[in-house]
Amino acid sequence: MADGRDASPDQVERLRLDTLREYRLLDTGPEEAFDRVTKMVADLYEAPIALVSLVDDCRQWFKSAYGLEASETPRDISFCQFVIAEDRPVIVTDVLGDARFRDNPLVTGDPFIRFYAGVPLRAYNGAVLGTLCVIDRNERALLSERDLARLEDFAAIIMAEADLRRIVAERDNARKTLERALDFSGIATWRYDARTGAIDWGGAVADLWGSDFATALTDIDGFYERLHPEDRDHVRIVLGGSVANGSHYATEYRIQHPERGVRWIAVRADWDVDTSDAILTGISIDITEQKSRQENANLLMRELHHRMRNLFATVSAIISLTRHAATDVDDYVERITGRLDALNRAQNVLLGANFLTGSMHALLREVEAAFPRIRWSGPDLLLPENALVAMALLFNELATNAVKHGALAGAGGDVDIRWSQDPEGSDPRLFRLTWQESGNEQPVEPPSKTSFGTLLMERSVRNNLGGTIDRRWEPGGLVVDITLPARWRDA
Repeated sequence: MADGRDASPDQVERLRLDTLREYRLLDTGPEEAFDRVTKMVADLYEAPIALVSLVDDCRQWFKSAYGLEASETPRDISFCQFVIAEDRPVIVTDVLGDARFRDNPLVTGDPFIRFYAGVPLRAYNGAVLGTLCVIDRNERALLSERDLARLEDFAAIIMAEADLRRIVAERDNARKTLERALDFSGIATWRYDARTGAIDWGGAVADLWGSDFATALTDIDGFYERLHPEDRDHVRIVLGGSVANGSHYATEYRIQHPERGVRWIAVRADWDVDTSDAILTGISIDITEQKSRQENANLLMRELHHRMRNLFATVSAIISLTRHAATDVDDYVERITGRLDALNRAQNVLLGANFLTGSMHALLREVEAAFPRIRWSGPDLLLPENALVAMALLFNELATNAVKHGALAGAGGDVDIRWSQDPEGSDPRLFRLTWQESGNEQPVEPPSKTSFGTLLMERSVRNNLGGTIDRRWEPGGLVVDITLPARWRDA
């Protein structure tokens, strides 16, 4: 049933819809993480429309829609329903030649679709929740195998982002469950006679240890039998030490619960000082949920790392598409290597912090290590992931150009980077950065044409950071002034 081989179509669809609701994405607001991908896909494939479409029982709803105003359309006229039905990518180069689509209202009316390419958004259990699709109003050629693979990579990034949210939600739910369990949890009480080995139980013992406790756990031998085999020696040592020394007894171990499988138990106990009998009195608490919570946290960290690796792989693919800007193979390799190095510098900063924000000073130390004649000064700020990556790419393009054509091309040149933020309460409050080159050995002139690197810088500043960039070629060297909204807090 889990793989769908023995399930009916209705069961498969019910599992798919249940899984879709498990992600809690339907009817949520726009999110930059998804919108960045659709914009990137539209740019890469030079298409006017790119969508993250989630297919519900009666509609397709767009979590992210680049180039389209509508937020949803009926399922029965959707193109994406065919990706769901066929469980594979669907590409239609000219919908007018396809009987399934030529009379579709989305073809005969707005948005006048002529080309469609959609790949599945596949959940952790294999269910197809919707599509990542590219749409054009003109007939296009069939996607190459490489371009289709890249579109599927972008779909995997979308699902990695969605799975990250699902895991966080599950973790939060597990935390709430644990907190409620601690408030209302059943506690098993017990008294162990070290002379006879007898154990008397009370409280929620059936829940914690199994409904057969009255016959299976009457003495220490039955207790050890219920323990997980890998934990028995450890418990014998800890309990034996407590008996020998009359010391406090506390440990954690796994048990083989007859109805609930392997469970984690924490115990705390001490000797009864009111009698001369060798009686150890204690409590047992089920801590399985706590253990699961830690495992979920570890899984979340792995998912974060996986997400970063996917993003870097994607940007590498994007850069590879710009090979027409290179003059030769060596120049092509140098361009890709430099930009990947810039992304790696951003990753190093994020890995040294909390994956979500990074220090401006830490980033500049990485830049300075790669380009030693760069000096910098300014307040240390905490940049979110997207801003840190954009700044890393910006500094890399400026420094690379300086090495090839500017101040860093000769032995006597250097670069000075300065930045500041307007005081609190300024209207508007701005972040200002100046890149200034000096000591050029040759006269400085504007380039004859706009390079891809220049476009990348302008896109990083304007599109990703919402600011402006101004470049001027003074006698001493290039000066770049960047102005952004002051959104970053002090580190």
